[in-house]
Amino acid sequence: MLELSNITKSYSRPDGDIRVLTDVSLTVNAGEFLAVQGPSGCGKTTLLLAAGGMLHPDGGRVMLASEDFYKMNIEARAAYRARMVGFVFQQFHLLPYLSVLDNVLSPTLASDISDARNRAEELIANLGLAERRRHVPAELSTGERQRVAMARALLGRPKLLLADEPTGNLDAGNAAAVLDYLMQFARSGGAVLLVTHDSAVARQADRVIQMSKTAAKMAE
Repeated sequence: MLELSNITKSYSRPDGDIRVLTDVSLTVNAGEFLAVQGPSGCGKTTLLLAAGGMLHPDGGRVMLASEDFYKMNIEARAAYRARMVGFVFQQFHLLPYLSVLDNVLSPTLASDISDARNRAEELIANLGLAERRRHVPAELSTGERQRVAMARALLGRPKLLLADEPTGNLDAGNAAAVLDYLMQFARSGGAVLLVTHDSAVARQADRVIQMSKTAAKMAE
């Protein structure tokens, strides 16, 4: 489903470039849940953004469902990303003035999604949020906000879920629920790439890859 080959990325600074990723390669198959761990600053989030078509690498190739992400122009890449990729972040990134329902429907601003409203209502109900559908994020618990973010990520029936520390702000019960949703997605044939500092979370994955500080090597 996802193949990263020899990805490199540097950031320019007045005192010199900082190399974040150096020849990083990995694959995530359909039906697989892959976790990436490593110390802060080793490039985990940069890797995730490159994998999702959000951050153009300096070198290497990102293939998603046999399509080369960065050979597309910006518009085509955005449309493909909206159709193929769901993102779940630690900070949720919900729109504060929109209801639960409208937050879940927000991906329709970037892509046509068939039967979007019924799909959103179904996801909201399945994630135990039916009674909260008209509430705004400030009226929700932390766990409820993450479930809204999960529903939003799943709205377009993506093939790949990218999750950046999705349990980092959650208590044990809500963290377990989020992991269960991710595992269900993988079992249904989707691919999951998860970044986490939590070894207990990583142990739920099918495979765990360790990134070093230099990002020159990745080891299972």
